[in-house]
Amino acid sequence: NALQFAVATDFIQKGLKDLRQTLVDLAGKHKKTVMAGRTHGQQTIPITFGFKMAGFAMEVDRHIERLNDCRGRLLVGKLSGAVGTGAALGKHALELQEIMLRELKLGVEDVSTQIVARDRYNELVCVLGNIVTSLEKFATEVRNLQRDEIGEVAEAFEAETQVGSSTMPHKRNPITSEQICGLARIVRGFIIPAFENAIQWHERDLCNSSGERFILPHSLILTDWIVFQMNRVFRNLRVFPDRMMENIERSKGLTMAESLMMRLVEKGLGRNEAHELMRRVSIKAVESKKSLKEVFMEENKKLNMLTAEEVDDALNPLSYLGVAEEIVDRVVRKLGRK
Repeated sequence: NALQFAVATDFIQKGLKDLRQTLVDLAGKHKKTVMAGRTHGQQTIPITFGFKMAGFAMEVDRHIERLNDCRGRLLVGKLSGAVGTGAALGKHALELQEIMLRELKLGVEDVSTQIVARDRYNELVCVLGNIVTSLEKFATEVRNLQRDEIGEVAEAFEAETQVGSSTMPHKRNPITSEQICGLARIVRGFIIPAFENAIQWHERDLCNSSGERFILPHSLILTDWIVFQMNRVFRNLRVFPDRMMENIERSKGLTMAESLMMRLVEKGLGRNEAHELMRRVSIKAVESKKSLKEVFMEENKKLNMLTAEEVDDALNPLSYLGVAEEIVDRVVRKLGRK
């Protein structure tokens, strides 16, 4: 098993590194591409698409580290007989074991039974489950951003040959991202039976053997495929910056309520007072179907705290990105060296 694990995890590591580079490239390319942030499915203050991709790249980088750490505990073997004592190998049992495993470039199981301890396998399956969960999250983001109502990104679509639906000719479905989500759930599903297999009677029974013949190859092969497919999605992703700005503008300024609130605080209004004011202004804007600016300017006449230019600047998404660009640059520099 350990020799196969070494080869299989090498493949997955390479795929993760390729995916990380793809995400780093997207982060750098789109560090100034403004889009709406979203929490609870609702628009919030603006971010950039590059900022989102930088977060994904760092997540993949952590998985590369986790898998590498796991390999140190995973790639071990044993040559110590039926129950781990090495009785049949004589007084040189430990030396023989070390020579063989050194030749195979494997570590030594410190205390084995008839098999290598399965907590090592459990760690591998959990790491794989963690990896595919992140990729399912990324794929879900693509699927959501491709929805007609949002339309900010889209999977590549081969117009000459690809069919979106067998009955609805207009459809362009995010089928690769959907496949990633479906297969990731299968990999996570192997975690519980893998843990059950670690429970052995005494120095070993055979309950683990049948299950592991499915769990181990399938979880490794599926993870490798999911990583490959995710990289393919991002490498060919279509990004629509104009639509991103249109979606922000469709909010009629509501996404910039916090920006206006902070300007008022800078002018001396208390934080709680500024928040309550902008809360009431936001509600009135929605109910009256007016823009945030229109309603706020009515209040500002009474307050006389912000000039028209200051209001316009506060309502400009480009003026309220914080240090997003600097964060992206740091990620690009950090991961670009790996």
